[in-house]
Amino acid sequence: MSDPQNPAPPPVPPAGHQPPAQPDASEQPAYQPPPAHQPPPAYPSAPQQTSPQGAYPPAAPPYGDAQSYDQGAPQGPVPGKTLGIVAFVVSLFASVIGVILGIVAYVQSKKAGVKNGWALAAIIVGSVLTVVGIIIGIVLVAALLPLVTACLELGPGVWELTNGQVITCE
Repeated sequence: MSDPQNPAPPPVPPAGHQPPAQPDASEQPAYQPPPAHQPPPAYPSAPQQTSPQGAYPPAAPPYGDAQSYDQGAPQGPVPGKTLGIVAFVVSLFASVIGVILGIVAYVQSKKAGVKNGWALAAIIVGSVLTVVGIIIGIVLVAALLPLVTACLELGPGVWELTNGQVITCE
């Protein structure tokens, strides 16, 4: 350990070791001042407007010139859009018919190259409701089938089954 009051002596170079030689002053390159300040390259300026017409927005097109008003919007009704909305509403009440109308509306719109969200929604909602309806139908048939078969075997009247359940067959 080193003692702060008695510092360790500097290391002794090994025998035969010579310190690096200092370069001769004649070998060093002479000081050269930086180059004089050069102005930045000239860039072309923005074109100057020579008339006051460019300072104002263009004038409104003449009355009846619909071509210039909605250049980005499709012209005319979107094929299948109304049928898509009708299909969506119908799919909430009659799901299979709504799916069929939705497919027809979707195909019409796709042929015209337009997206139809209503038709797609009608297809999805109608399909989901159709599957849910089928599942509910299967559950009801499974629950009512034993009662129907019991009534067919017993005939009309009020009957008490072995499990204590009372049924009325007509």
